[in-house]
Amino acid sequence: MQPRIAIPFPYFDHAWSSRTLPEYMNAITLAGGEPLVIAHSATPALAAHLVKTCAAIVLPGSPADIDPQKYGEARDPRTAPADPARDMLDELLLQDAHAMRKPILGICYGIQSLNVWRSGTLVQHIESAVVHQRPEGVPKGTVISHDAVVQRESRLGEILIHEVQVAEASGEQHVKSGLAEGPELKLTVNSYHHQSVGRLGDGLRIVALSPRDGVIEAVENASADHFILGVQWHPERSYQHDACSRAIFAALVEAARQWHERMERGNHDFETVAPGL
Repeated sequence: MQPRIAIPFPYFDHAWSSRTLPEYMNAITLAGGEPLVIAHSATPALAAHLVKTCAAIVLPGSPADIDPQKYGEARDPRTAPADPARDMLDELLLQDAHAMRKPILGICYGIQSLNVWRSGTLVQHIESAVVHQRPEGVPKGTVISHDAVVQRESRLGEILIHEVQVAEASGEQHVKSGLAEGPELKLTVNSYHHQSVGRLGDGLRIVALSPRDGVIEAVENASADHFILGVQWHPERSYQHDACSRAIFAALVEAARQWHERMERGNHDFETVAPGL
């Protein structure tokens, strides 16, 4: 059974979204899931109906920034315009996923959306010597990266340790054995963001930081009984060549599969077939 994973259309600019959306869909598909894209133009009623057919959600990145009024701050001049339609979809999907305890994966803008939805704030523009986004003038497609440290005693830590063990056993040379040493796991992540989580949202905990400047790189649900993970980097962009990126999507899809099986065993009244669009 391939669990269906809801993903909102990332951004109102269709050209931008058409370039980036296939990477998320490919990662979900290769991990064993079935992506269901919810259109930017979907009405709340249609979006609510579609998400009922899904066992998990992925909140993707976006060049938009969340309106600072949502978390009680004045707008920084460097904050990008908001995308109200995307925000509406995120809020609707998050509401459904929390009500039904469906697995959630937030990526870049997605982790920020999750944090604000849970009453947290954002750093509107990161001031740091660490490069967190592609510098002006650097050609598009250039991969910029920085370090992150992940708490070993976390859901994300468990995901990464397991994948490293599997990858090393199979002889994958690009996985560093040092990742699994010590109380923290060292990771190299890509840099595509100028904002980050500020004050932590209710019920979330920090599980990864940029060690040089303290920027929050990942959060997860404080309670282990609900799969909620947000990462500030883009694992879908490194899926093909990075075992840790693949592990994140594999863990989400497995959590979605287990959620679906629990619903079936419990005879819950939930949709299984998406309507035609």
